[in-house]
Amino acid sequence: MKPQRKRLVARALGALVAGGLAWAALASGIQGETGGPAVAVADEAPGYAVEDFDYPQADKILAEQGIVLKRGDGHIVLADCASQTGLLEIYARSSDKVCFRVTGTSGYLTLEIPSVYAIKGNDYAAQVDMTVADEEQSYDIAKNTWTAVGESADEQGREFMLVEIRTSK
Repeated sequence: MKPQRKRLVARALGALVAGGLAWAALASGIQGETGGPAVAVADEAPGYAVEDFDYPQADKILAEQGIVLKRGDGHIVLADCASQTGLLEIYARSSDKVCFRVTGTSGYLTLEIPSVYAIKGNDYAAQVDMTVADEEQSYDIAKNTWTAVGESADEQGREFMLVEIRTSK
């Protein structure tokens, strides 16, 4: 065998032996420098992300605007009423006008806005659920027009709380 070929074969065998020793050390749990057993890096993969559908920064929004935003699918989000046209507008005695941007083909949001009396729809079909005492009332919101809800639609003039919005295209 030529000397150059002998060196190539020796290097290849050396690499195989070194790789085999490293594998054997990992498989047998030989302790590393830190004193713990050697662990393959693949065993330390990040955990799974689990969506809980809680509204992001809900505590901050409650503190700043007095609106309780609970859960949703991300297709109905709080928006600055002056930011664009085509927003879903909520009118309540307890706060200024509150607006929501709607995206996607459908959406839902659970929330709490007390004393809601009118809602202006947008391009989406929308339904809202409202409560007063232990009674629940649902309203269909007309597209791109005002709909009387809560106390303005109640014969007794009771103050209703908006608790859910559902939309579809």
